Amino acid sequence: MKTKAVRIHGKKDLRLEEIQLPPVGPDDVRVKIICDSICMSSYKAAMEGGDHKRVPDNVAENPTIIGHEFCGIIDEVGANWQHKYKVGQGFAIQPAHFYKGSLLAPGYSYPYCGGNAEYGLVPMEILLTDNLLPYDSDVYFYGSLAEPLSCVIGTFHAMYHTTPGSYVHKMGIVEGGKMALLASVGPMGLGAIDYALHCDRRPSLLVVTDIDEARLARAASIYTVEHAKEQGIELHYVNTGKPGYDAAYLRELTGGTGYDDVICFAPVRSVVEQADAILGFDGCLNFFAGPTNTDFKAELNFYNVHYLYTHLVGTSGGNTDDMREAIEMMTSGKINAAALVTHIGGLNAVVDTTLNLPSIPGGKKLIYTQIDLPLTAIDDFAKLGETDPLFAGLAEITARHNGLWSGEAEKFLLSRKG
Repeated sequence: MKTKAVRIHGKKDLRLEEIQLPPVGPDDVRVKIICDSICMSSYKAAMEGGDHKRVPDNVAENPTIIGHEFCGIIDEVGANWQHKYKVGQGFAIQPAHFYKGSLLAPGYSYPYCGGNAEYGLVPMEILLTDNLLPYDSDVYFYGSLAEPLSCVIGTFHAMYHTTPGSYVHKMGIVEGGKMALLASVGPMGLGAIDYALHCDRRPSLLVVTDIDEARLARAASIYTVEHAKEQGIELHYVNTGKPGYDAAYLRELTGGTGYDDVICFAPVRSVVEQADAILGFDGCLNFFAGPTNTDFKAELNFYNVHYLYTHLVGTSGGNTDDMREAIEMMTSGKINAAALVTHIGGLNAVVDTTLNLPSIPGGKKLIYTQIDLPLTAIDDFAKLGETDPLFAGLAEITARHNGLWSGEAEKFLLSRKG
């Protein structure tokens, strides 16, 4: 069958094309993709082309489909997988399979599988590693956001602390401890706030920083100080771009002892060094942000490494268990990933959106791959609705959901455009 797909042909060379999918064989599963959320990692792949670790060197001759945060419905199942997968079943996908140590992944490496397409064939490696995950919900954008949220969840699980008198490490954040999320009101940072407030191992103090007052205000309106208090957490939003709100001030919020867990969401030297400066005894710094500069460096206090047992960890993506946890928490209502989404669009919007992603303000750009729609900010729905009934309806729905995207908005969109 034929499908439309956005493929990478080289550096800064993305094309929306119609391609022919091979027939479904006995070891194949074909999927219908409903939505994909565009990740900064796709922008990095587009900039680097074949130099990217997950993109094939010969991508110019063998282009691959981009997009790795996708969800949809199983469309056809080959004979050898019919015991496990059924036509019409919902799915989400964990792209980082690491089968036999491979870095291949949907959205980077495969000619017939990526999120920015109408249909795709799931690679055998995904099936063998059990990374085609059942998704039992009719709210598809949650499934699309399960992969980025799994990265956040994996970050929390990767934090570690020492055991006095032994070499045994205790995994995870300190329960009831003091936690800081720096540069943390972008889409991934919002996911981290949500998870910190609602996971099964919560801090007693949570400090969220950024230098963008508008984004801080939006975060505070979604994850309120009052709601955090109900969860047993003292929550502070701090604009570290203002005079006096430096590392010393952040330490004062802990009573001067420093933080057990600090996650850095920006590949900025000053932010990394501030994260190091506010660590307490046995404090763990997680460098979450992935830099594009291969020579990125920042200073760490090695006196504290030696005498205060401060330490560093970096995470890049979650694993399959993290993704299952993300799906369970979203579909059960424990967390609401809608806060991450600020724009929606159709498959026709993917090329320009991906290539210009760093310069487009806001959070996640959610693509519905079965429709055509310009990339549109949720904040613009009301204005557009003055002349367009579609956006008038979407504006009314999002207004009832605190300005957020929702399952109701998704169903309305697909009923009008699908």
